Amino acid sequence: MLSPGLHALAEALGALGEVWVVAPDRERTAIGHALTLHKPLRIHRVGKRVFSVNGTPTDCVNLAVKQLMRAKPALVVSGINRGVNLGDDVTYSGTVSAALEGTILGVPSIAVSQEGQDRFRFNVAADYAARVARLVLEYGLPEETLLNVNVPDRAKRAIAGVEVTSLSRRRFENPIIEKVDPHGRKYYWIAGTRVSWDRSKGSDHEAVRRGLVSITPIHLDTTNHAVIERFRPWEALIAHGRGEGPRRGRPPSSRATGKGTS
Repeated sequence: MLSPGLHALAEALGALGEVWVVAPDRERTAIGHALTLHKPLRIHRVGKRVFSVNGTPTDCVNLAVKQLMRAKPALVVSGINRGVNLGDDVTYSGTVSAALEGTILGVPSIAVSQEGQDRFRFNVAADYAARVARLVLEYGLPEETLLNVNVPDRAKRAIAGVEVTSLSRRRFENPIIEKVDPHGRKYYWIAGTRVSWDRSKGSDHEAVRRGLVSITPIHLDTTNHAVIERFRPWEALIAHGRGEGPRRGRPPSSRATGKGTS
């Protein structure tokens, strides 16, 4: 609720219409799409159309859309996150998950993140968030699609442009760090050092590296439709627990029949 990125975003969006702020009452980094089901949620009114919640970003979107607001909002904008949300990181991000929840609820949604280390240029990210929001309000978004926006750590005049991108894939070295406490018991940190990125061509990471604002359309349906037919023969094999199974390590050919023969 005290995040300068959140306040910069609300101020920038104020030029487009009435803004409601509903945000967690504390830092919720890497909480993903968590929904609070086993404890009560409490809403605290901070100001006019400004509320804090003792829950997750997903909780906040639910309470805003279903409880606090008199009518469904025209737009959900989540952020501005301190640091980028690129590639695989979108699956862990509370910022992206809030936009994901907005999309599930049928509201066009945007997640915004700002690259940085000790300091962050939230005014730059807020400006680009407002530009994207203005276009979404005018043209809408495809069904079940949200936008993930990442802004590089550059002054506004130094931004190299804007690029619509795909998600990258990051690789870590030593992702689990093992240590020993004073009592001799082992404990672990999930950390590590990012050493490489895959899918570089046209990816969000590559765009931000080149000083471009990255806009990645993300779809709710994560089904790999291209391989559904390849797995059709498994239906009978699993259902009946018999028949000619696939060779070890390889799914059956898409030419196989429902009886598991090829």
